Amino acid sequence: MKTKPTDVKVDTFLSSVDHAGRREDAYLILEMMERLSGYKAQMWGPSIIGFGSYHYKYDSGREGDMCRVGFSPRKSQMVLYIIPGFERASGLLDRLGKHKLGKSCLYIGRLSSVDTDVLEEIIKQALAYMDEKYPK
Repeated sequence: MKTKPTDVKVDTFLSSVDHAGRREDAYLILEMMERLSGYKAQMWGPSIIGFGSYHYKYDSGREGDMCRVGFSPRKSQMVLYIIPGFERASGLLDRLGKHKLGKSCLYIGRLSSVDTDVLEEIIKQALAYMDEKYPK
């Protein structure tokens, strides 16, 4: 699995983000996730900034480690990795603003297009779920 913690400095990665607006949003999300999670940011693989970690094991026997929450400033949009998904956040998503969803991914174009208070609640819910399912 290529998504593992690396020794690359988060600031080094963020300074390489070409899109100035995406880079600015990334620093804001970095601060938000560090504050909410209580974990220092760490690079996971070449492009994910993660906070904390947990160990998972699937019924198939496949297992590994991943960050509890994370994000990546991609070329076209910001991707937030909300590991438990969005089943518990449906009411919040209605109030979030412009976004798209994947199974555990929240895609936003600009941070200004969403309600950051609602975004914080989504992250808090995800972290609470992770603490419940994967105690520290």
